[in-house]
Amino acid sequence: MTRTSRPSRTSRPSRTFRAGRANRPGRVTRPGRANRPRRARRTGGPARAGQYLALLAYLVFLAFPFLWLISTSFKPATELGSLHPTWIPKDPTLANYRQAFDEQPLLQAAGNSLVAALSAAVVAVVVATPMAYVMARHRTLLARAATGWVVVSQAFPFVLVIIPLFLVLKNLHLINSLPGLIMVYVVWALPFALWMLVGYVRAVPAELEEAAAVDGASRLRTLVSVTVPLLAPGIVATALFAFITAWNEFFFALVLLKTPEKQTLPVVLTHFLGAEGTADLGPLAAAAFLATLPSLVLFAIIQKRITGGMLAGAVKG
Repeated sequence: MTRTSRPSRTSRPSRTFRAGRANRPGRVTRPGRANRPRRARRTGGPARAGQYLALLAYLVFLAFPFLWLISTSFKPATELGSLHPTWIPKDPTLANYRQAFDEQPLLQAAGNSLVAALSAAVVAVVVATPMAYVMARHRTLLARAATGWVVVSQAFPFVLVIIPLFLVLKNLHLINSLPGLIMVYVVWALPFALWMLVGYVRAVPAELEEAAAVDGASRLRTLVSVTVPLLAPGIVATALFAFITAWNEFFFALVLLKTPEKQTLPVVLTHFLGAEGTADLGPLAAAAFLATLPSLVLFAIIQKRITGGMLAGAVKG
């Protein structure tokens, strides 16, 4: 009787072979890490729905004053004094708009605001672009200190600087003039524009500028021909925010402009308030709605460039 020999260790299936059997098609594997992303997607549904609900609530919160403003501008005086206000005017009328234009020089004030805001935005962007380029490409201690000062300067209240600012403009004979107001708007918008453009410049690859330098381009030529075209979305977004800030500004215009012919639109809107604090709601709502239209139209025209500029500025260099 022959004795059967046991299989040697070398004849056993290797670990690689056993691992291959485990990976055969149709083989049921234990739930492990492969199923975790699917679980995460299942649990992400309620969270995503909550985010959309929060966004919808925020949009309603923002849209409520604007929709109520539009509704009020079309309501007659009888509905404005009603104890039971309604969303939609029962008897819509344009009398509030006619009264607003008859009582106050809205077109002239809008022209003053347009000149001041547009000039301030253009000058602020032209001055801030080369400054932002230097601060982004030369990250020295001085550049960091300047960036910190830019951020801190945004926290200064208007009341803190209005008296020395008034004295400086008085010595320059720029009180009660649009050039003086434009100068103030440029100085006030410059830190914010500089802070925004620094992020946009850092998002531009430095290799492109090095390639231009190898081809013999100077620093100024590189900035104008290479960097600025790539900064177009960021420049448009920065100019828009500077324009909106100057368009809606009220305090500086109220203090520096005294002649009614030179006052801006936010200052003229206060003329619809009576001496005892009573407001003529119909004409005031109509004038306020007209004052918001340029901002809305401007946003609608260059919305794509604003989105691209924000995404470019969000990239950390």
